Amino acid sequence: MSLPESVATRAEQLRAEIEQHNYRYYVLDQPSVPDSEYDRLFQALQQLESEYPALIGPDSPTQRVGRKPDTGFAEVTHEQPMLSLDNAFSDDEMQAFVRRVQERLGLADVDRLAFACEPKLDGLAVSLMYEQGRLVRAATRGDGYTGEDITLNVRTLKSVPLRLLGTGWPERLEVRGEIYMPRAGFEFLNEQARAADEKTFVNPRNAAAGSLRQLDPSVTARRPLEFCCYSTGVVEGGELPAEHAARLQRLNEWGLKINAEMRVVQGLVGCREYYAELSTRRDQLAYDIDGIVFKVDRLDLQEQLGFVSRAPRWAIAHKFPAQEEVTRLKAVEFQVGRTGAITPVARLEPVFVGGVTVSNATLHNMDEIARLGVRAGDEVIVRRAGDVIPQIVQVVEARRSGNEVEIHIPEHCPVCGSDVERSQLVKRGKGRETVSAGAIYRCVGRLSCRAQLTQALIHFVSRKAMDIDGLGEKSIEQLVERDMVKSPADLYRLQIEDFLTLDGFAQLSSENLYNAIAASRQVELARFVYALGIPEVGEGTARALASRLGSLQRLREAEPLLLTWLPDIGLEVAHEIHNFMADTHNRQVMDDLLAQGIQLQNEAGIAVELQGSISLDRLLLRLDIPGVARTGAQALARFFGALEPILSADESLLAEVPKFSKKAREGLMRCLQTPEWVATAQTLEAQLLAFGMHWTFEPEAPTGGGSQPLLGQTWVLTGTLEQLTRDQAKERLLALGAKVSGSVSGKTHAVVAGPGAGSKLSKAEQLGVEVLDEATFMVRLADWESS
Repeated sequence: MSLPESVATRAEQLRAEIEQHNYRYYVLDQPSVPDSEYDRLFQALQQLESEYPALIGPDSPTQRVGRKPDTGFAEVTHEQPMLSLDNAFSDDEMQAFVRRVQERLGLADVDRLAFACEPKLDGLAVSLMYEQGRLVRAATRGDGYTGEDITLNVRTLKSVPLRLLGTGWPERLEVRGEIYMPRAGFEFLNEQARAADEKTFVNPRNAAAGSLRQLDPSVTARRPLEFCCYSTGVVEGGELPAEHAARLQRLNEWGLKINAEMRVVQGLVGCREYYAELSTRRDQLAYDIDGIVFKVDRLDLQEQLGFVSRAPRWAIAHKFPAQEEVTRLKAVEFQVGRTGAITPVARLEPVFVGGVTVSNATLHNMDEIARLGVRAGDEVIVRRAGDVIPQIVQVVEARRSGNEVEIHIPEHCPVCGSDVERSQLVKRGKGRETVSAGAIYRCVGRLSCRAQLTQALIHFVSRKAMDIDGLGEKSIEQLVERDMVKSPADLYRLQIEDFLTLDGFAQLSSENLYNAIAASRQVELARFVYALGIPEVGEGTARALASRLGSLQRLREAEPLLLTWLPDIGLEVAHEIHNFMADTHNRQVMDDLLAQGIQLQNEAGIAVELQGSISLDRLLLRLDIPGVARTGAQALARFFGALEPILSADESLLAEVPKFSKKAREGLMRCLQTPEWVATAQTLEAQLLAFGMHWTFEPEAPTGGGSQPLLGQTWVLTGTLEQLTRDQAKERLLALGAKVSGSVSGKTHAVVAGPGAGSKLSKAEQLGVEVLDEATFMVRLADWESS
């Protein structure tokens, strides 16, 4: 067959592009496209070479595995090549693989053929050489024939034994496996990078590769890496089992980690069932996988099947739908949220990723757009894992044409036309305020902006807020569009006849909705506070405000500094709450709601633990006097005994205070000469007296019931609970005083883990946090609630 010039040109283009990707992936550790894109290029070249064998040459990427590694590490020549695997992207391709195995082995019944199945970890393939049971060398896969010596780095991994356990290991044993980064560790690493204003990693695989190729092993030691073995290479001076799975079990006995999901199944049916079962749990695993590796289990049959140029005939990787894909960013549109935040949304050329077709992705804010350097018209890498909202993780800059357009925030709200203002970050400390530009832009139109009104109403009626059943998003949109509702209070003015005018409502559904709105007038204080939609106040913070302050009126009056004495409320959140409550429009909305018959349940006095809890020295510390720390505040409190004498003191009197330094004295004098500071101090003390938090207030004796044995503790729920729903478990923990968080940290007291627990469970184990199963949790709940 003659070789058309266009085919030769296309093959050369494919080779050049693949080699460039190899260089970025293997040498620079900076992959420019997702694996799925690389696989398509590789398959296209394979297809061309299959149709036109004359194209095949020794320098074609199909005839070797990759490029030679960077020269930053010593080279290691693999005694047995570390070849890659062929891929199956569909059930038909998997079926064809099994059929080829059957034909080459001459089997009449392939259903009895055993396959070892293992998740295909998304990490970096490495080789560990043990001699006399001791680790002597670790090397990367490299191009399959030559890798890099990373022994010093690998020795820092606790999952890699420096000496094998037990006895009976061969004199020389090469263990092959994957070094990867669990999701929890990846998230923690990126959190640290963001906090230090450093570049974040694109995905766990990229992070693992970058961590292993550090020239300083101490850097690798600080990275959350794991090793999991999947095969052996050189074996000398000893014997291993004759089946792949049994061989891995033996390695496990010698102290090497293997994947707990590994199974041995029979025939194609068993392979299909394992693939289907694990694909449903993919996103619940503590680590990233991109498919399943299926291997003929018997090693004598593996030897009989042999190899092609770059892969064994006895194994295949059946890939899952890609979680990353390349597509084009057509445009960026801006949406308006309930607090007026203007959020950029990427409109994409539709692409199939993570099992669904994606046409939109989040861009978070303008700072994220600047960090990515993304422009309209760019080709971008989109990632979607499980139910996570698709996001753009990288720009493919090499494919830019020069016609891409920079993205700018609109000057006016795209919904109502009001001005768009950039938020400000105010850092307060030691009597000074530092103002800087925030990441959020907001429409100033508030409830006159239909978008904000619609989103505010959707939040207001939601299940965890006012819980008005039957009032969905579509109905709210109709009410807003027809000017029937202009604030949350208008919902309580609607009649049955109003609902009959809406699409989809008949007499019974209208009556039901009217009754649901009427029933919501009786609402717990915590739910009402959450329903108001105060910026930065979620369900947990709303509950803390309600349970500690006890009434809406105290919340409306509370000064920012007073709010910071409540659990988990910092100064910035305190100012958000205070500003919301001081806003004339918001006060009108609250008054209007109360006028419509809202009756707040569970209002009470200030929480017992806050009564009389703020001493004079604690008040002075909270006033942020330059140079005055805890010792100085205690010295002032002992000497004066009350705030007013301090406010009227002069420098000569302050000089008489024992253990009160000159620096502290100068700082306090500057404050005393500032009328605003003096007014703040007097207002704060007056409010402590009014609320019963002042040190002169005598706390009430605790009464029976209402015990909160988990006060101050942070709990996390993960996985599927069978006796309770997650919401029910959360409610009971909150009632006992606990804070229920969505993430695990060093401050987490305990984690309740049901079946399917994923990265949160892994992080808890990594941090040494107590983990309870549901049965143990239920027993403890009963004990706490009965005490």
